[in-house]
Amino acid sequence: MDETDIRVRGEWKYLYRAVDKAGNTVDFLLRAHRDKAAARRYFEKAMAQNGKPETVTIDKSGSNLAALQALNAERETPIKIRQNKYLNNIVEQDHRAIKRRARPMLGFGDFRCARIILGGIEIMHMIVKGQMKYVRGTQQPAAEQFYSLAK
Repeated sequence: MDETDIRVRGEWKYLYRAVDKAGNTVDFLLRAHRDKAAARRYFEKAMAQNGKPETVTIDKSGSNLAALQALNAERETPIKIRQNKYLNNIVEQDHRAIKRRARPMLGFGDFRCARIILGGIEIMHMIVKGQMKYVRGTQQPAAEQFYSLAK
């Protein structure tokens, strides 16, 4: 799990993202602040949609650590927290594809629009990585899968 910065109306906002061992995107969330509350909200959202993880690898961010420790205090079986700058390379490399799409836009004009556009970019990136399920017997190209979701 890691966060990356995105420019919205000339200010930096934070896109929280998580990637599993295989490089598949687990979840993403755009937040205005990089603090314990934002990190906790992200972890709660990711766990609600994808289940409880056994281990989470984060960088040296204090807010992520504080959020995970707060979640562990409420759980019977705690999540193992690995804090290592270099074990996070999978998610750091995955940021590259999102940044490559967002950089030419020179930032976003509105937080709501940024959230919607980044959601589309993330979904398209997930389709390209082969994370989306096909309908039996069909193999749609990535663009057709995306358009079928947009209908």
